[in-house]
Amino acid sequence: MLSDALPLTTCDLPTPDWGRLGEQLPVEWILGALNHTGKASIRQRRLPAEQVVWLVIALAIYRHRSVRQVLGELELALPDLKDTCVTDSAVTQARQRLGEEPLAWLFSTSARHWQVQDAHRSDFHGLQLLAMDGTTLKLADSAENRAHFDSPHFANGALASYPHARMVTLAALRTQLVLAADFGPYSKGEMSFALPLLDAIADHSLTVFDKGFLAAELLHKLRTQGQQRHFLVPAKANTRWHLVSGDSDDGIVEMRVSPQVRKRDPAMPEQWQARAIATKDAKGNRCYLLTSLTDRRRFPAKTVRDCYSERWQIETSYREIKQTMMGMALCLRSQSVAAIRQEIWGILIAYNLVRLEMARTAEQAKCAPNDVSFIFALGIFQLEMLHAASERALGNLPGTIKRMRERMILELNVYRPDRKFDRVTKAKPQRYPERRLRKTLT
Repeated sequence: MLSDALPLTTCDLPTPDWGRLGEQLPVEWILGALNHTGKASIRQRRLPAEQVVWLVIALAIYRHRSVRQVLGELELALPDLKDTCVTDSAVTQARQRLGEEPLAWLFSTSARHWQVQDAHRSDFHGLQLLAMDGTTLKLADSAENRAHFDSPHFANGALASYPHARMVTLAALRTQLVLAADFGPYSKGEMSFALPLLDAIADHSLTVFDKGFLAAELLHKLRTQGQQRHFLVPAKANTRWHLVSGDSDDGIVEMRVSPQVRKRDPAMPEQWQARAIATKDAKGNRCYLLTSLTDRRRFPAKTVRDCYSERWQIETSYREIKQTMMGMALCLRSQSVAAIRQEIWGILIAYNLVRLEMARTAEQAKCAPNDVSFIFALGIFQLEMLHAASERALGNLPGTIKRMRERMILELNVYRPDRKFDRVTKAKPQRYPERRLRKTLT
């Protein structure tokens, strides 16, 4: 019978090692993360620590699947003699034993390695082009999450339906790889998460900021803590300065450091300088960009304006993390604070893995990484991971990755021409048009 023949075809096959799937995430890094944080498994378990690391990453890639589905389809749990399924409580305990430290260490190590590997793609006139921005993540509505992370408060005193975590990331602007991140309660401001990330900014770099990060404390420390570390940030409408040299379109300006900042940090000067370049916003209004790139010959005003227009790519990164990777889910999975922090590190690692494959695909296709569709790349990544989880596919890992990149090339982004028709506001359709019509006729 078929039921008798099936065991004969599978009993001698080795247990699949899903970790081999990580061409860009070597097993040695995972073992190094566990040993560095003292989380390596001593007992032989069905879910040893190295498998749990992959599970956390896989849960981010397959947010639309349950934990049991991910465990079963990717065969992450080691087999046992009784051939029993791994329970949800066993997965929860395994994640609790692991903690967040190995995932955080693995993210930092892999991000530094990939940053050096792809530095040539982020070159901007001899500087590495980076971006820093903040966002919020919607969390599962548990009492522990709400008590620790808090949630937005509305003007009428109501609370948001879900607790939120605030996060600030540093990314390579053109490959959109996340290089560093810090996150915590929603009640804390973005500046408190941005300051610790200054250590992750490389020398000989230009970091592009949103106007919310225009602060003397942040930008002055960026310039003084390192070599040739520059910034580019739009000025706020209420920013005040006086012109030192140049003209109103492109000149060196001097701004005052507030007494509150100097009280927190006595090393701050009373005045700080920047180059102010006039530009126009999306509505055509005159505004300014502030930068430490004071060499007008090397960095003309038009070059700086064009550079700032690339900043919006980091906004698409947040959309991909919060919408594309989340699928139909409204919030993250985890119910506890420790598990939420572990899950966020796993999401960042998973996002970088997809982005890294997109960068390799772009090299092969000789195009920019943003010409590769993230939605399609994530779908191909999910399919190939499931396919490669089988024993035979694992034996042909180079062929699997080659096929994955070839499929990405077939679906490069097609840029449409500019809008030919003006935007118009359509009339809102009536919920019961027939009923209203009958009423008017009578």
